[in-house]
Amino acid sequence: MGDFFWFSDAQWARIEPLLPTGVRGKPRVDDRRVLSGIVHALRCGGRWADCADVYGPKKTLYNRFVRWSERGIWQGIFSELAGAGDAPDRLFIDSGCIKVHRCAGGGKGGPAHGIGRTKGGRNTKLHAVCGEKGRPCVLLLTPGNVHDCRVAQLCIEAMPPSAELVADKGYDSQALREWLVERGTEPVIPPRKNRKIQYDYDRAIYKQRNVIERMFCRFKDWRRIATRFDRNVRNFMSTISLAAAVIWWL
Repeated sequence: MGDFFWFSDAQWARIEPLLPTGVRGKPRVDDRRVLSGIVHALRCGGRWADCADVYGPKKTLYNRFVRWSERGIWQGIFSELAGAGDAPDRLFIDSGCIKVHRCAGGGKGGPAHGIGRTKGGRNTKLHAVCGEKGRPCVLLLTPGNVHDCRVAQLCIEAMPPSAELVADKGYDSQALREWLVERGTEPVIPPRKNRKIQYDYDRAIYKQRNVIERMFCRFKDWRRIATRFDRNVRNFMSTISLAAAVIWWL
């Protein structure tokens, strides 16, 4: 139906078993229609009030997204899909800044909602770990002024130890290198030019790092990820989780 998003039969067969069951009270309306409408709204970036009528009541779409976000269902769907296969032997880590729209400001909690001030204004930073196919395995949000190395270990230890970890110079940290070696992982990280000790690294493997940069580009094809409109960090993380599930894991 035009440019509207609809889950295919194959996609729905994978996602339906992950939806909550045993709902009390009035039965939910057509899950497939509502979830398709939510994905369409997040991908196009319009207001919830502007959602197409083919998806049913606009209030239903908004309420379903927010309530399931509060319950962590969207992140749970991503975790189940991303964790279903074997862990990659080679991992890539990087981060990308997301511009925060002015309507996303003013949320209670300040930095707790993952918004920080940088030279470019207010930003949120998305940290990600992906495999060789560019499919995200770990996702984390921080304020935009948080350095990559501060949360690198937290992101990496969410995955089993890999043979190699590929990262850019922003992750050139002595502590991180030593921790990776202790884990049995070879750090493929180019050293900064001002380092006294210039570490060697596998340049052929490092050339593959563009897979994670392409991953971020695909994320930002979704309008509500290219620019952050959500005040609540939980809702924004739900948007990212649902996008990752739809783009790569379904």
